[in-house]
Amino acid sequence: MTPMLGIMASSISGSKISTNSYQSIATSTVGSGGTANVTFSSIPATFTHLQIRAISKTNRTTASVDSLKLQFNGDTATNYAYHELIGDGASALSDSVTSNAFTAIARTAGNANTSFFGAFTCDILDYANTNKYKTIRTLSGVDLNGSGAVFFNSGLWQSTSAITSIVIAPQTGTLLNEYSSFALYGIKGA
Repeated sequence: MTPMLGIMASSISGSKISTNSYQSIATSTVGSGGTANVTFSSIPATFTHLQIRAISKTNRTTASVDSLKLQFNGDTATNYAYHELIGDGASALSDSVTSNAFTAIARTAGNANTSFFGAFTCDILDYANTNKYKTIRTLSGVDLNGSGAVFFNSGLWQSTSAITSIVIAPQTGTLLNEYSSFALYGIKGA
């Protein structure tokens, strides 16, 4: 099995998680015509954390960057929140949203930028723990051939339920474009 998007970075000297601590659970690559969302379901409760690694793009035509949203266990109520830090080499911005119907996990390329995809790594911490709310952290970036930005997101799902399914969808666009690729990994405890 070939590592995807930064698994080697996780084995940096001194790291408590080595590359053999990750186990592939599922992958999904968007086919011709795109798709409204990618869903990972029947997620086993046998790991400590989850990680999603992806390259993606949406069909948003009004901008070269779009956001991706995340929902757990089919919950579409206003049980989510997120914070975001944005850096583009010239300035830094921040944003936060509470009482939302999804948590924003990453920025990605929009279709107005025809050549490039965005990339992200998202950690879903203590996903099976039924004694606490679920938190996520994501590092994403979009290169626009001389411009672009990096993004750091933290998110919250206000539920103590174990996460058994994940839906990833565009926030502004209506489709994930062909060749967008998502991989879900389980991370074993230290």
